[in-house]
Amino acid sequence: MRGWDDHEFTPAAGYRFHAARLGPPGGPEVVCLHGISASHLHWVRFARALAPHARTVALDLPGFGRTRGPRRALDVRGLSRALAAWLRATDRGGAVLVTNSAGCQVAVDLAVHSPELVGPVLLNGPTIDAGARTVRHHLPRVVLNAVREPPSHLPVVLYGFLRSGPRRNLRTFRHLLHDPVERKLGLLTTPTVVVRGSRDPITPHPWVREVADLLPDGRLTEVPGAPHTLNHSSPVEMARITRELLTRRSESVSARAPEERTDR
Repeated sequence: MRGWDDHEFTPAAGYRFHAARLGPPGGPEVVCLHGISASHLHWVRFARALAPHARTVALDLPGFGRTRGPRRALDVRGLSRALAAWLRATDRGGAVLVTNSAGCQVAVDLAVHSPELVGPVLLNGPTIDAGARTVRHHLPRVVLNAVREPPSHLPVVLYGFLRSGPRRNLRTFRHLLHDPVERKLGLLTTPTVVVRGSRDPITPHPWVREVADLLPDGRLTEVPGAPHTLNHSSPVEMARITRELLTRRSESVSARAPEERTDR
């Protein structure tokens, strides 16, 4: 499998952030956020599919992948603050965010507390279902999804899990369980697409429907036959949806330009 074009390391907020990049420089760019037990490797198939159209920047959040974190796992707010610091340090404020699983919760928190840093958002498999905020409810869903993911997903997950470690993943998961994401969704001011695989047991249809309905400018789309990690299992379809989001952003910027010239 073709790897990344290059890697960047950026100091911000006391961390040395790692991000992998693939795609043409100087054009449209999307920032990708992984979930728990994950890393930038979760995005390589998606990045290859999107590369003819835009550059993918797959970030490792503190404690995951190649970004070292503090001894104690950060909660959602802590991860969101760290992400904000990285966006400012790399001058990526207003970036299009493409997220998966727990990365959706981080993106939502960022959009609420630092809306100036966030462009359009894609929430793929947003966690955690408000009706399943216990380990007992959620764990069977994770196990069932693991069976539904393609075999090639296993080494990617193992890499992410081993880099972050069982203790950090468990503590991060507990933080996710206590994050009332549904209370924040109505505060988002940016266009948001909610994406779900039709065979995703982690994020049931009623939950993602609720997520989309709570968003002021949200819409829901489902990918037939796909499990939770669409960026790995259905990268071409995920890239297509992302291109639509990029087009919408470009049209919005073009529409604002004449107004700004008139104001001057």
